[in-house]
Amino acid sequence: MAKAKPVKTGTVRIKQVGSVIGCTDQQRATVRGLGLRRMHHVVEREDTPMVRGMIKKIPHLVAVVG
Repeated sequence: MAKAKPVKTGTVRIKQVGSVIGCTDQQRATVRGLGLRRMHHVVEREDTPMVRGMIKKIPHLVAVVG
């Protein structure tokens, strides 16, 4: 049997646009899980369903940028 080739999913750039002050611990953990450290910090992550789900959990704190 041939091995399946890994699918290239691309990347997504995520920017923190809201403060975690006053957020729940779970929301704060999600922001840190994405690798964001401060306001206006931009990170580039692999575009996977797991990352997309994290973004959907905190739409008021993050934005997907160009």
